[in-house]
Amino acid sequence: MTAAASSAEVLRAPLVVEFPFTRSLGPVQSAFLTALRERVVLGVRTSDGRVMVPPVEYDPRTAEEIWDLVEVGATGTVTTWAWNGAPRPHQPLDTPFAWVLVKLDGADTAILHALDAPGPDAVRSGMRVRVRWAAERTGAITDIACFEPGEGGAEPDAPAQGTAYDGRFGDAVTGIIAEARLDYTYSPGRAQTAYINALSERKTVGERCPSCHKVYVPPRGACPTCGVATTDRVEVGPAGTVTTYCIVNIKAKNLDIEVPYVYAHIALDGAGLALHGRIGGIPYDQVRMGLRVEPVWTEGGRYPDHYRPTGEPDADYDAYKELI
Repeated sequence: MTAAASSAEVLRAPLVVEFPFTRSLGPVQSAFLTALRERVVLGVRTSDGRVMVPPVEYDPRTAEEIWDLVEVGATGTVTTWAWNGAPRPHQPLDTPFAWVLVKLDGADTAILHALDAPGPDAVRSGMRVRVRWAAERTGAITDIACFEPGEGGAEPDAPAQGTAYDGRFGDAVTGIIAEARLDYTYSPGRAQTAYINALSERKTVGERCPSCHKVYVPPRGACPTCGVATTDRVEVGPAGTVTTYCIVNIKAKNLDIEVPYVYAHIALDGAGLALHGRIGGIPYDQVRMGLRVEPVWTEGGRYPDHYRPTGEPDADYDAYKELI
């Protein structure tokens, strides 16, 4: 079945990608974050005498491990900047601010952070700034709440700038959780909008390349081989052939499927490449290449819940070998 491209509205939806990453810290990063908790900024001295802030664990020129931690100032100079007029959630400040690179006194490299300024006219390269410490500090980069214009005085009981770090801080920070998060609006585009809309009608629709005639499922709107747009829509399946598969033995969080189970590449009849799908209705150790399967839909489901055997004889290897 071939259908002409429709003018249906392209889908759009908010999407959040999160990856809270727990990592342990080596001695250099541990010292850096522990010192921030105590309102002290540390750098590390490289083999050529430069002081890098934030500190790194390996010399960028020699790749040798470096340990020579030194105190730097809580004041510094802006080397470059960019104005952020619309702060996003979880950024350092909830009012407009400048992203700045600041070379702290005693450092040879710059650190990236936020500068609290009334407007872009109040920011310039070369201006002097100082650290504004967070009221509550836990041993994280957010212990520097932001930078603010001005010189500022030395922190109480802080050692002189450029002195060697002597390990005087107790209760060292040994690990952090890095909360990576990306909020954005996702659009699958014209081709995949048609594919998703067809799934809601329990149909699988791909697009055929006008040059090589390969049918792509799911479609991408263009043939990656020929580089031409694909506009002819083709209904494929519903049955297909298992081309290859894997047995999953580790239960995924928030996925209510008992292990072991099988996840497979399935070449639907009429498609030019295989798509992913879970295999059910058969013991996991009986799944095999060439197995003929069909989709199983749940009530109200917008895509197949899984694929099950059709009862047909297995497909001949030559019929699907180009789709593995």
